[in-house]
Amino acid sequence: MEILAFGVTADEKPLLEQAFAGTHEVRCLEVFLEEDTAPIAAGYEIVSSSVNADLSGRVLRMLAAGGTKMITQRSTGFNNIDLDEARRLGMTVGRVSYYSPYAVAEFAWALAMAVNRRLLRATTRTRDFDFRLNGLMGRDFHGRTAGVLGTGKIGEAFTRIAHGFGMRLLGWDVVQNPACLELGMTYVDKDELLESSDLISLHVPLLESTRHLIDAAALRRMRDDAILVNSSRGGLIDTEALVDELRAGRFEGVGLDVYEAEAGVFFMDKSLEAVEDDTLARLVTFPHVVVTSHQAYYTTDAVGQIIDATVANVADYLAGRRSENTLVPPE
Repeated sequence: MEILAFGVTADEKPLLEQAFAGTHEVRCLEVFLEEDTAPIAAGYEIVSSSVNADLSGRVLRMLAAGGTKMITQRSTGFNNIDLDEARRLGMTVGRVSYYSPYAVAEFAWALAMAVNRRLLRATTRTRDFDFRLNGLMGRDFHGRTAGVLGTGKIGEAFTRIAHGFGMRLLGWDVVQNPACLELGMTYVDKDELLESSDLISLHVPLLESTRHLIDAAALRRMRDDAILVNSSRGGLIDTEALVDELRAGRFEGVGLDVYEAEAGVFFMDKSLEAVEDDTLARLVTFPHVVVTSHQAYYTTDAVGQIIDATVANVADYLAGRRSENTLVPPE
């Protein structure tokens, strides 16, 4: 059987082809799955999508009409998939329930360190042989307070690194993580965490209940010299409200690997096009803001686990099995 995979990067392609070698053929496309590209899938029973795919009801109906019966998404998040419509259409849907939490946690810390120690500004200067230190002063994280919103696997990994820095640990979640408690974390309500933390990192899924978890009111509760990091989902932050606070001169730094309107922008080369998103255009102009293109998961370890899960999802579908990766089981 030939499987069609959308949104495959150049780094990912040989890994995906090797993983399916000897069992199935895989056709890899760089384009993302959306309404305009869905017709390409006609005749493919199994389709693999990437994190920024549009799997709304309309796209699912187009895929079903072309003969697609199974979708395996190469990501953990699935807020982009209309699961109710998939059930109605009798389509099987799988995802990746787990991959290296260290990849995302370590990258969140890379963002925190980059904005705290002004690394992008420093490297830009040294390329011009400007070796002055003016404006590059950061702070020790040791002895300061890390606030972790969401203490699941990734939040726990982030917390372990914060503990290694010698930071005071505050957490917020619906369920307390015993491992974080053993590290000395104190669970508090969200407002107290925002008001008390020097560094705030987001590690919660994007649900209707968490959309704009960091809204204008939450941003106002944060310290003026706080650092905010988001390597989870862009919709957790009201970006327009964040820009307003940044324009007012607030925050020591902000590191974002995700953006709420990233679909159709991230993972693509827009360097020769006019910027249509005014909010994003303003966001990247602030010298103490670092924006990256949803790459926190992008390590050989994590991508390898994602591909292994994708191969397993295909095997489970063909065998009529379900697993922890199954969002909509086969009929």
